[in-house]
Amino acid sequence: MLKMSRDPFSRFTTLILITSYIFSYETEARLLHDNDMHNLNSIPEPPSSSFSQSQPPFISPNPNDPSQPPSPCQDLDQEVVHDVRNYGAAGDGITDDTDAFKTARDSACSSDEDNNVSVLLVPYGFTFMIHSTIFTGPCRSYQYFQVDGTIVPRDGPESWPSGFNKRQWLVFYRINGMALIGNGVIDGRGQKWWDLPCKPHRNVSKTTALTGSCESPAALRFFMSSNLSMKGVTIKNSPQFHMTFDGCHEVHINSLRITSPPSSPNTDHGIHIENSKSIEIHNSFISNGDDCISIGSGSYNIDIRNLTCGPGGHGISIGSLGNQNSRACVSNVTVRDSFIKFSDNGVRIKTWQGGSGSVSGVTFDSIQMDNVRNPIIIDQYYCTSKNCPNKTNAVFVNDIVYQSIKGTYDRRSPPIHFGCSNSVPCANLTLSDIDLVPSKGVTVVDPFCWNAYGVVDEFSVPSISCLKSDSSTLLLGGLLGKCGIL
Repeated sequence: MLKMSRDPFSRFTTLILITSYIFSYETEARLLHDNDMHNLNSIPEPPSSSFSQSQPPFISPNPNDPSQPPSPCQDLDQEVVHDVRNYGAAGDGITDDTDAFKTARDSACSSDEDNNVSVLLVPYGFTFMIHSTIFTGPCRSYQYFQVDGTIVPRDGPESWPSGFNKRQWLVFYRINGMALIGNGVIDGRGQKWWDLPCKPHRNVSKTTALTGSCESPAALRFFMSSNLSMKGVTIKNSPQFHMTFDGCHEVHINSLRITSPPSSPNTDHGIHIENSKSIEIHNSFISNGDDCISIGSGSYNIDIRNLTCGPGGHGISIGSLGNQNSRACVSNVTVRDSFIKFSDNGVRIKTWQGGSGSVSGVTFDSIQMDNVRNPIIIDQYYCTSKNCPNKTNAVFVNDIVYQSIKGTYDRRSPPIHFGCSNSVPCANLTLSDIDLVPSKGVTVVDPFCWNAYGVVDEFSVPSISCLKSDSSTLLLGGLLGKCGIL
């Protein structure tokens, strides 16, 4: 009998040796669709959280009846494969395959504890249409969600099932141990959602308020989950966030591809991280209409490496933080060996006036810029309307390192912009080996600094002389850098 490696991707390699499959079914399907999020009184919900940009999934108390599972056959090496077509999925892109997915996944999740791993297989050559669904854990064994085919939702808001949450599509809740792998596609079919009249790009003049619901589903949401791996899958055209992590830890993303048109509207993020820790995003490609990666409050120990961001979008952002006078804490974030091209922003920290908390221990290292409008930016005056008055409080920005940031920028904006709060300055900013030149022309635009304190370690282009240096402010930064002290 073959012995399985503990590494999830080694197990996947072993999968090709399987010559027969065992299919087991033990319980009713526990994967329940959720009701409309506005009807909160009648719906049980997971424990409350402090997420500022999304709400936890809600689970309906009325489960669907499972379909009849296939007859089992004996597996050879303690790995059970659950092909959704064997549970009734048509895979024609028209038939609703939700119940088949629920039943197959429930069977995989309930497999005998003696099995090392269960595989939910979405086979190559088929397109499966499923509606808003919550996959709930924990499961008895480590789970593979192997996507080799294509998964799509109903096409647009008019076809979204009545009573189903329009803010989320595929939700993974309380999962402990899962790998999302394969060479297939998860296609959010976002165009009709982007064309809603209330979307920002539909009202270019901003003179008339456009009414109507703007709720749009995130493609994949991982909530209160751990020990997650993603590799190889393409996620595209999400109506809103392509992938979010709320309250998660130990997440490893490698060789993921996320795409949507640069013209897709704001909130079409690639990956959003909130209240999560120990997240790795390596060797991946993201091109979309908003932030490639956005890091929200409560996140720390984030490592981003070898990421290609763009063309299009808003770069890599920490924030926005401190909205509606909230407290926000982000620390220990590293972005290195990455490429940002034809984007509105490069590496950005953005906070609202009136917030509290801190952003500290952030390093941007060895990042190549290609025709980026704002390669390096701290904006503590972030505002989405014309009525955002200055406030005394601010999220403290401290201990930020910019090292080996090189490439070209769009001359419409300064290559370096440090717009810091009047009352809470940015402190301990360190810049070294900066080489940013205009993408067109030869005239270099001077950096902009406002109430920003730090040092420039080496000769840089453009010359950065606008940073202030004051020992008392730097000491203040050292004392207040830890969010727990603020």
